Amino acid sequence: MHYLEFEKPLAEIEGKAEELRALARKNEEMDVEKEASALDKKAADLLRDLYKDLTPWRKCLVARHPDRPHCQDYIKALFTEYTPLAGDRNFADDHAVMGGLARLNDRPVVVIGHEKGTDTKSRIERNFGMARPEGYRKAIRLMEMADKFNLPVVTLVDTPGAYPGKGAEERGQSEAIARSTQKCLEIGVPLISVIIGEGGSGGAVAFATANRLAMLEHSVYSVISPEGCASILWKDAEKMREAAEALRLTAQDLKKLGVIDLIIKEPQGGAQRARDKTIATVGRTINDMLSGMDGMDRATLIADRRKKFLQMGSKGLAA
Repeated sequence: MHYLEFEKPLAEIEGKAEELRALARKNEEMDVEKEASALDKKAADLLRDLYKDLTPWRKCLVARHPDRPHCQDYIKALFTEYTPLAGDRNFADDHAVMGGLARLNDRPVVVIGHEKGTDTKSRIERNFGMARPEGYRKAIRLMEMADKFNLPVVTLVDTPGAYPGKGAEERGQSEAIARSTQKCLEIGVPLISVIIGEGGSGGAVAFATANRLAMLEHSVYSVISPEGCASILWKDAEKMREAAEALRLTAQDLKKLGVIDLIIKEPQGGAQRARDKTIATVGRTINDMLSGMDGMDRATLIADRRKKFLQMGSKGLAA
């Protein structure tokens, strides 16, 4: 288990409990269960207290936790008959974006998502979930296919932002993001988006301009990373905690502002501590959101999406 910086006291308690049980396994005459159980209770209480009222910056750390379920975990667990589709039919296949045809509870869909990778090799291959222009053009191609065959689109967002490298800019990064966002608004099929980790900048908006947008409880969604914001505003990336507060990037803030529709509750201690339970909850939420749009025709779906984004923010301003 990977522990975050603010979880170090928890790591010490859980480590002591495990040490006691390891000693007991070596010496069957030792009875340590009473002491180990007391430590377990102390750890559970501390875990509850740590996650009871996370600051925005700590939510950023949890959203980036390497053990959280990633896009490929959700696809493997929730979708059957998944057939991956590759390439933008123009330049290359971007491994930071994965997607294809699948079934969700026997409902045919197109699923698209950012994938960060799980170890050093796969993270480099996936470019840490930072898509290049060809990734967004692949998403556009899949959305067009979904529109043509009347298939709902499900997007899973988890990216620090679009890749800002020289080659990406030369190949039209901003144009690709804009066209992907435009395509989200144009398609006449239900579009559901879930932010499962980080929702960073235009790289996230290009997938999340949806009819229904949900966020996991400890995920974040913002126009820029706290570190990037701090570097621009204060010329000091170390002021990321203040930036995280100012950006209002938590699911709770964004629900109040009317930016998102739903917060998906995470298990105690975050999605990384109960991956299967989290994935199952997200699956039920996606299915419920899709079922809620059954019977809506093409014109209604497009109008619903446009109205949602034209009104965005008014709820929070009125409050």
